[in-house]
Amino acid sequence: MKKIKGGEKDKFSLWLLAWPIFIELFLQILLGTVDTLMVSRISDNAVAVVGFSNQLFNALTTLFATVASGAGIVIAQKIGSGREEDARTVAIIAFKVTAAIGIFLSILLIAVPGPIATMLQLPDELLPLAKVYISIVGGGMILTAMISMLGTAIRNTGNTKGPMFTAIGMNVIHIFMNYCFIFGAFGFPQWGLTGVAISTVISRLIATVVLLFIFLGTFQRRIGIKDIPVFDRKLFKEVLVIGWPLGVNSASWVFSQLAIFSFLAVLGSTELAARTYMNTLESFCFMLGFSLAMAAQIQIAHLYGAGKTKEAYRAVYRVLAFGLPLVIVNAFILVLLGPKLLGLFTQDTDILALCAALLWLNLLLQPGKMINMALGNSLNAVGDTRYTMVISLIFMSVVATGCSYLFGVSLGWGIIAIYASMISDEYIRGVFSFFRWRGRKHLRMKEQELLHERGLSQEDQRQALEKTAMEGVATPAL
Repeated sequence: MKKIKGGEKDKFSLWLLAWPIFIELFLQILLGTVDTLMVSRISDNAVAVVGFSNQLFNALTTLFATVASGAGIVIAQKIGSGREEDARTVAIIAFKVTAAIGIFLSILLIAVPGPIATMLQLPDELLPLAKVYISIVGGGMILTAMISMLGTAIRNTGNTKGPMFTAIGMNVIHIFMNYCFIFGAFGFPQWGLTGVAISTVISRLIATVVLLFIFLGTFQRRIGIKDIPVFDRKLFKEVLVIGWPLGVNSASWVFSQLAIFSFLAVLGSTELAARTYMNTLESFCFMLGFSLAMAAQIQIAHLYGAGKTKEAYRAVYRVLAFGLPLVIVNAFILVLLGPKLLGLFTQDTDILALCAALLWLNLLLQPGKMINMALGNSLNAVGDTRYTMVISLIFMSVVATGCSYLFGVSLGWGIIAIYASMISDEYIRGVFSFFRWRGRKHLRMKEQELLHERGLSQEDQRQALEKTAMEGVATPAL
């Protein structure tokens, strides 16, 4: 195994990985809030269409997230084990595959935006706006796919600053162009929601070009045109082994949310708009915790690849120790300030009344999300992706989605019951993930592999594993 240099160790520290991700997320969320505020000046219906469409786009991104997420983990593991050429090859293959999937999705959304919106139970009064927005923004799914893959590959080499600055620039451009197209500023046409869609595509195109430039030089050996034919069946299989459960896991969450948005659409446009506004506010509650969880996944995958299983095991507890208090405090602040903030978006008294009740439920929801983010990402980092997939399929289907329909729609208890179902799902999966991590299954497998490489006898291997397990469990907190 190649020895890791001190500088490389430093760039994989939790803090150095986390703070650029946090700033990127914070500014994205802040500018996303401004975006929602600007769209609300068009109408509450426009906000509902944007919120609904984003759920659809999130669902479709799972098709290329399978490759992008799996590739990111494999890249970090390969760099941790000193195999940078393999990491480079994985990045090239994943980029080509995700781009192909993105082209397919773009063609699909340009061709049939109306039937898709109708199939997902969007209210009739929102269909005209939805057709335009879905066809334009959806037509740029190739850009979304490339941004996802390029950003993931770059972050997992330890460079979290590049994607951060790119995302900041993309969102600033998007907000500026929104202002121009919504209000007709600086001589631009006043195109309303159509202008917002065009602004989204143009800003993503610029971000794609910048990330591609960074990507080409992110490895020690620069990527060039001659690398286009590069393909390694064995490495791609490694990506898929880790990636396909991640894709199913992500799809479970996204389709669960999409189903819940459909249930809200059945309840009415008021509930749909309320959930969209709440999504914007809720993002501020867990952004730092989510940044830590993302950084932990990169760090743990790197440590796992380097064979440092004890350090990998303890890393998740550091994330929980920092993340949980922050999420709880942020959620409580939102309870206090939320009503005033919501007044910036809408004056509809029915929407405001619903959101006021949901703010208290959010105080219960966010800690459960933090637990799942930290433990789920850590399990994924060591390759235990099938387990997270299984519990996601079961509990998101039965608890989050099934109970939302049963209690929220069928029994008529509304959006409050839907939130309660989502809260229950988060905590149930969190408990299962916690006990799985405590079991150290994949960490033990890695330890066994390393001991076998050292040529130890089976008895010596058993004693070494027992000693490592005791040391790992002895000081789990920090």
